[in-house]
Amino acid sequence: MRYFTKARLATFAIAALGVAAFLLLHLPLPLLLGPMLGCLIAAFSGVNLQGPGKFGIFMRTFLGVAVGSSITPAILGELQSFAGSLMFVPLYITVIGALGYPLFRYAFGFNHATAWYSAMPGGLQDMLVFGEEAGGDVRALSLIHATRVLVVVTLAPLVMTAYWGVNLTRPPGVSASELAASQIALMVFAGFAGWQIAERLGMFGASILGPMILTAILSVTGVITHRPPAEIIWAAQFFIGIAVGVKYAGITLRELRIFVGAGAVYALVLALISLGFIEVIHLLQLAPPMDAFLAYLPGGQAEMVVIAILAGADLAFVVSHHLLRIVLVIMIGPLVERRLRR
Repeated sequence: MRYFTKARLATFAIAALGVAAFLLLHLPLPLLLGPMLGCLIAAFSGVNLQGPGKFGIFMRTFLGVAVGSSITPAILGELQSFAGSLMFVPLYITVIGALGYPLFRYAFGFNHATAWYSAMPGGLQDMLVFGEEAGGDVRALSLIHATRVLVVVTLAPLVMTAYWGVNLTRPPGVSASELAASQIALMVFAGFAGWQIAERLGMFGASILGPMILTAILSVTGVITHRPPAEIIWAAQFFIGIAVGVKYAGITLRELRIFVGAGAVYALVLALISLGFIEVIHLLQLAPPMDAFLAYLPGGQAEMVVIAILAGADLAFVVSHHLLRIVLVIMIGPLVERRLRR
């Protein structure tokens, strides 16, 4: 099957128009939010969209490489300082589940499995798999989680620029022309090999976690000495934005009203819960405010990594919180769901 189908070419063109519109309007994160919202509008208009496929997943691997390359011997020595903030993650998940499940089950009227896995702030693919096995509505789960990510990722840059004055337009790294070709080749190898190894091991978030682990090893041993160049991070943003937007392809008015509406309401509930925990972390002086903000916002892992890179946040701190959140949801979520079902 050829890669460049009419639907895929149209999707890339719409995403590019979204980027252009954001640039003209001087809106934040044009390469991430432009494709995301461009594809969203096109999907609501009934346009046939197609995601970037395996190549889009490959581009995500460079986010894992970016995180892994930031882990140095000096950073490893600081990991214990994250413990105080990490201790709040289990409580954070518990509060989300305690409020989210009744909201979806009784206020929105979803069945048990759909309500539970809609409420869980885990990775999209994992929640879809668990939800389908438990008898949930996969389409509802997909749209609800996509909307959660869309709302959080859209609002976060606006808050950061308005409240902290963060400049999200600066390059997310040095230019490719300033890096040795051998370093770029090593990054490509670490991204692809880490992804494939993690996928074969059945690891969750394989396209990010696998490259992150392999690159961290190469970084700590001094083999990889730089982050991916700005051009690669920009390209990764573009394909991540498309991947979120195309999840709305083929949406009906009923799905828009029920599933997207529920997802938008829940995203705002999650934002309020997150802000409460962020304030506690800040008051206890466990982390700088912006790092806590990015660590406790329940957006998609890839999307939050992009924002953290552009904002110059502590990547190790931000990613460790999202990884712990996702690991706990994957390990404990299905057990609690089965107990509730009984």
